[in-house]
Amino acid sequence: MAKKKIEDTTTPEKPRVHKDLNGFDIKINSFGEIQMSYDIEKINQFLNKTVDDKKLRNRK
Repeated sequence: MAKKKIEDTTTPEKPRVHKDLNGFDIKINSFGEIQMSYDIEKINQFLNKTVDDKKLRNRK
């Protein structure tokens, strides 16, 4: 039988992100705490600007 080739996965691919969030990274430490490279307020501003909230569409 032919042996299967093992792919080299030593360099993981970086995910595609929006140009405004370039450099954004999330890691979970050994205590289960989430560590982000961006401030949560900066992320919330981005989401408020770019994501449509279905619950707030009909409010005026």
